[in-house]
Order: sequence, then C-alpha cells, then structure tokens
Amino acid sequence: MRAVIVRKFGDVEELEIGTLPDPSPSANDVLLRVDATSVNFVDLLVVGGKYQFLPNRPFAPGKMANGTIAAVGANVVSLKVGDRVQTMAESGGFAELMVVAPENCIPLPASLSAADAASMSLVFDTSWFALRDRARIRPGETVLVLGATGAVGYASIQLAKAMGARVLAAVSSLAKSDTVKAAGADAVIDLSVGNLRDSLRAQVYDQTGGNGADIVLDMLGGDVFDAAIRAVAWKGRLVVIGFATGRIPTLKVNYVLLKNIEVSGLQVSDYRKRDMPQMRTCFEEMYGFYESGKVRPAAPQTYPLEEYEVAMTEIRDRKAAGRVVLLPQE
Repeated sequence: MRAVIVRKFGDVEELEIGTLPDPSPSANDVLLRVDATSVNFVDLLVVGGKYQFLPNRPFAPGKMANGTIAAVGANVVSLKVGDRVQTMAESGGFAELMVVAPENCIPLPASLSAADAASMSLVFDTSWFALRDRARIRPGETVLVLGATGAVGYASIQLAKAMGARVLAAVSSLAKSDTVKAAGADAVIDLSVGNLRDSLRAQVYDQTGGNGADIVLDMLGGDVFDAAIRAVAWKGRLVVIGFATGRIPTLKVNYVLLKNIEVSGLQVSDYRKRDMPQMRTCFEEMYGFYESGKVRPAAPQTYPLEEYEVAMTEIRDRKAAGRVVLLPQE
C-alpha cells in the first residue's frame, strides 16, 4: 500500500512517500480503506518524535482516519464490508489501508462526506468534551470562546449554540468579526483593545449584565488567560485546552476560592484510551447535530497522499486558512 512513512523522527522534509506491506486483519479486527484523514499540529509532534505516544518505526502517521470497511475478521459481527466509519486510531491515517479494532470505529452518517468527517475530527470532539464533560454546559448559559477563529474555536461556537448557550467569541481583531458571527456567535469580544486585563472583563460584563461568562474555553493561555479568569461568573467554569500564545499561565488559587469557580484541563486523546463509551456518545451527538443542520464542518482544503509535504507544511508554517485533509485514495 502507498503510505507516508516515518523511518526516523524529524521534520516534515524527512518523511517519504513509499510502500508498506498491506495490513491483514486478525479475527477480531477490520481492514479499512482510508478515505480521508485530517492533518493537525499534533502530527508534526508525532513525526518529530515529540509526542507522548509513538508507534514503532517505520509507520504511517495520521490520527483518526475515516474510511470504508474492506474486510472483516471472522469474529467481527458489528461491522460489515462497505460500512463507512470514523476511527479513533492514533496513527496510520496517512496510508491507503489500515487495520482497526471494531470497538474503535463509529459509523458515519450517509450524508457526511469523508472530507467533511475528517474536517470535524479532533476539533468538534475536543469542543464537545470541553463543553459537555469538563464544563457541564446547561441551556441558557453564556460561553466565552477564546481563539474563536481557530479550528477548535469554530467548532466550539457551533456546538455551544447547538447545546442552547449564548456565545461570546473573542477575536484578535474586529476584522475577524464576520467569521465568528457566520459561525453563530451572538457577540464579539475584541482582544486587541488596550489594557486587556480590564478591557476583556468590561466587554464580557457589558454583554452579561455584569454577571460574567458561565463557561470560558481557553485555547490561548498567556495574557488572555490572565484576563479571562477575571471575567468568569460566580460558580463559572474555565476549561484549559491549549496555549497558542506560547506562555503557560499560572493562577493564584485564592481567586478560584473567592468566586467559587472551577479551572479544569482537557486532553481529549485520553478519552479515546480510557472512555470509548463516552467518546461514542460524543460523536453520536455531534453527528446528530450535523444531520439536523445545527453544525457544519469547516470546508477543508484537500490534498492527495503524494502532496502530504505541502499539506503538513501548511500546518507547520501556519499558512492553512482552514482544515487540511489528505485523501489517500486519490
């Protein structure tokens, strides 16, 4: 099979396109013809040998591929040849074929294309766990989404709205307002205003009658976290998802005590390893929202497998305008 191959850990330029032996499913596995796999920053960590879970080399990178079942093991009864599934696989997606355990496969809606399913994976599920599991969202609450124009931010706006919340979208420039409003945001918070420590809270209070945000999703960290923690409502919840600004913030916990607030973290890959039943619930609700028209994946930029270097470089150099997806069958 054709595959992007990691023979030694390093930069994108050290990968190669070549052939690996066709995988063969055991009696308890399925063989998947890979239709689409998203390209993400985490893939750069994997090929660079900097991720916490690394397969034995040589291997094909690519997390959470989706595809069509090409063969099933003798003991598999839950899936059949021709079924389209989203996998929870941690690697192997940048290849034509892969073997997956059936319990790590979730059926795809017939109306959802392979490219759009890949566009949703790793971002909509991250947002879902932040909102449903860590923040315990309730209808009518106000959610402040930091980094709202990023992939996880885009998904968070849509999912929070689908779950019945009012959404404040924080942007680095008001020139990006139309983007977050098109995603469903009710109001925009301008992070470019001076004296962010006070101005962010003032804007949020202005939008919430002085109450603050019930939930804050933080993909940014740094000074934005320092300001946003002051805009959390009484008994509010802030979920740390990432540190895109580059600085990991610290928190004086007396502030947590004084306002009865919670600060939690989210590492979504742990759920794939520790709680597949909840991961399945996540995708089933996401796909239900998709089928009812409440959410829509960002239109992906697609590449054939041979153009993996272009696709991964777009992510590495932060030039990608949206989601990037490899299509191994093209």
